[in-house]
Amino acid sequence: MKHFINLGDLSKNDLNQIIDNAIILKKEYKSGRINTVLKNKTLAMIFDKPSTRTRVSFEAGMTQLGGHALFLSERDIQIGRGESIIDTAIVIGSMVDGIIMRVSSHDNINTFSQNANVPIINALSNESHPCQLLADIMTYKENKGSIQGKIVAWIGDGNNMCQTYMQAASIFGFKLNIATPKGYEPNPSFVTQYFDHIKLCTDAKEACKNADLVATDVWSSMGKEYEQTKRKLAFKGFQVNRNLMKQADAGAVFMHCLPAHRDEEVSSNVIDGAQSLVWSEAENRLHVQKALLLHLLA
Repeated sequence: MKHFINLGDLSKNDLNQIIDNAIILKKEYKSGRINTVLKNKTLAMIFDKPSTRTRVSFEAGMTQLGGHALFLSERDIQIGRGESIIDTAIVIGSMVDGIIMRVSSHDNINTFSQNANVPIINALSNESHPCQLLADIMTYKENKGSIQGKIVAWIGDGNNMCQTYMQAASIFGFKLNIATPKGYEPNPSFVTQYFDHIKLCTDAKEACKNADLVATDVWSSMGKEYEQTKRKLAFKGFQVNRNLMKQADAGAVFMHCLPAHRDEEVSSNVIDGAQSLVWSEAENRLHVQKALLLHLLA
């Protein structure tokens, strides 16, 4: 039984097969072809964080594959009233075919994987966001070809998205330039582990030089909203705007996992501009997660 808690849980070959299958599934869906491989399968979706893209894409994806998705917030299950993580994992795992978790604690996802006896998918934790990276790599491949050997610039907070890009750099073979203000770097353990694949700097222009892909995220991630005023000051000079994109390669593209705070971490003329792939990137969450579900559940 396989889980998908971090990108490295699956081999590079498996990840590439999932991405290639996602591109096929997308074409099939748009042509009207119906795929019901997951008929009578149930996916439990445990959330303690709000979501737009994650919830809609997994629910719609299961429906399109003939299965059923069951949304469970912490208000809907006894975990919000003191039942242990282990007990919850054992019970839910005995009734469904797979579980996705969008939760604050990465440790809770690991605990579920050790006790639920069904495949577990990390749909976002405080440590990583592997489903989003699958969508990002798929989107790049659709539009520009293989990302291997390319230069990716991460601009902004050294958060869970940044750390998952570090994992992706190691697996897919691209160079990752990371530009963060001092004090907002990724977790030192990630820096140590992926040191050979990354370059850390505090100058956004330096990070973007000759980049093929420029990516960013909000400056104040969920749970950090109370730092918003402080972070706006710290991140001054880290907005991805037209001037910054000019430092990248002429054919460079822009990505953002969304939701975006327009004219904060990214200018509106970039997110809506010709180099932006954010809308395809968001849509591709649906199709790459369908391919992931087929890989783990079918």
